[in-house]
Amino acid sequence: MSRVIDAAGLGRLSAGSRLFATGAAESSYSLAYAWAGSVLGDGVTLVAAEELDAGTLCMAITLVGSTTALGEQLPRGDEPVRAVRALERRLGERAGAVVALNLAAENALIPLVAAAGLGVPLVDGDGSGRVFPLVEQTTYTLGRVQAAPLALAGASGEVVVLETAADRVEELVRPVVLSVGGWAVAACYPMAAGDLARVLVPGTVSLLLRAGEPGVPRSVAAPYGVRTLCKGQILAVEGSTGHGADLALPSLPSSIVVQESAGLRRLVRLEAHNEIVLALADGAPVAMAPDQICMIATADGMVVDVDKAEPGVEVEIMVVQAAPVWHTDKGRALGGLSAFGIPL
Repeated sequence: MSRVIDAAGLGRLSAGSRLFATGAAESSYSLAYAWAGSVLGDGVTLVAAEELDAGTLCMAITLVGSTTALGEQLPRGDEPVRAVRALERRLGERAGAVVALNLAAENALIPLVAAAGLGVPLVDGDGSGRVFPLVEQTTYTLGRVQAAPLALAGASGEVVVLETAADRVEELVRPVVLSVGGWAVAACYPMAAGDLARVLVPGTVSLLLRAGEPGVPRSVAAPYGVRTLCKGQILAVEGSTGHGADLALPSLPSSIVVQESAGLRRLVRLEAHNEIVLALADGAPVAMAPDQICMIATADGMVVDVDKAEPGVEVEIMVVQAAPVWHTDKGRALGGLSAFGIPL
């Protein structure tokens, strides 16, 4: 059943979108929130993919590049609409709905901006059920829907349409994004609503709206469950955290060592490459990609980014269970340890 995301819903959605989000700069997040609020008007209709006519053209909308750059190079405001219109021109067809690539922080809000600007519904779901760093790491890809052709719209008026093989999307998108100022809005994964219903992780926007309500537990935001791995204090940060996110490039590997504060008092080592992809407790693996591993600061309940981890910070390590499709052979190949350069 469709419903409307209004100003109150925007507040709940944005709160829910941060519960397991990594890499969100405060300045860019605040900007995205204000941007969405300025265009929301009477609200955006939220629909299930199955409610749309099966032939309706849908597009995934996402921010690509650096969130830090978004806070420094302000948007003109029409980037999502320009990206969609460019892809429509390439396809010769109008989009009837938009959907999120993932629902982490700004990426939950930019599709809402697109839907409001275009006057079309937002589909209740996304293409990951968690967050992955690369455009092609989606359940859409696992369902054999290609990201390209795709369109990128930059803050200085640029529009670039890319058509390439699925395994070259990231290779081509990253340098283009750097050349237009470090960030852009992408319209990608064009597909019919009937196909979208088959490949998306359904209902995740509704979950964030619920999780963003006061007093509702964080776990509500995780569609397939969440568990606490341990609570403790960061003892050391080893290797380079890369600060690669500032350049919209993959970060360099690093390790974070946490001393468990109770129970077995294990040493928990978190191996990170763009995000935490492997957790070892006293040397034994206890969690790994494609599940999402998050450090939550005990002091304020916010996610601690890998590149901001510091010794002495008290954290809770939580593991967000990935959608079942990520635990297939194809899913692990696309989003598991090997996809981050860590041999099994």
